[in-house]
Amino acid sequence: MPGILYLIPNTLGPSDDSSLDSVLPAEVQTVAARLDYFIAENAKTTRAFLKLVDRCVKLAKPIQDIRIAELNVHSDAKNLPALLAPLLSGIDAGLVSEAGVPAVADPGADLVRLAHQHDIQVRPLVGPSSLLLAVMASGLNGQSFAFNGYLPIDAAARTRRIRQLEERSRQEKQTQLFIETPYRNIALLETLAATCQTTTMISVATDLTLPSEYIRTQTAGQWKAELATGNGPQLHKRPTVFLFLAT
Repeated sequence: MPGILYLIPNTLGPSDDSSLDSVLPAEVQTVAARLDYFIAENAKTTRAFLKLVDRCVKLAKPIQDIRIAELNVHSDAKNLPALLAPLLSGIDAGLVSEAGVPAVADPGADLVRLAHQHDIQVRPLVGPSSLLLAVMASGLNGQSFAFNGYLPIDAAARTRRIRQLEERSRQEKQTQLFIETPYRNIALLETLAATCQTTTMISVATDLTLPSEYIRTQTAGQWKAELATGNGPQLHKRPTVFLFLAT
């Protein structure tokens, strides 16, 4: 009988054992502590995650004896079956993202689909999702929203895409979400404020669940005026979700 593929949420940023319980339920910690095979976006950050879990729930094996196979954007799809081989032999495994929930805005989705094709049970566990937390806190439409990943890097293509998404948002009353490489956060906010209609609502959600958490929603016009004063939010190299809703 195949093992179970557990989808294990990670924290959204640096944490300590005193705050782990506030973002990860006890079941997640217990499951993670007993597994000895993980498929991870990054082995180093997964070891750090397991060390954090170990302070709360003792790991069944020493970290050096736990197998961690990597699956990231550079992984070859032809190697996916090998990652599932231990599960087909009856071993339970944990799929772990570098931050937040696996298989959402994460390369683990391909592995989950393959697991279903092999009749491997998939069990998603409860944990922090920056996308859902951002929608919850934005005050924008939570009935209809779409995650669009990254916007184009080219300035002209980016502007066109923003206008396309703004029109879609206006027509469908749909909140649009996207993320950016953290060192380009300010540039993206400036582009949004300059490109969107002044009445379009823009929300910025940064460092969610962390002590430095910052969440703010206001119109594009208000963002533009604030940024012009040089007193905009400090977003450089801080994980951020951007949302907007055209009115």
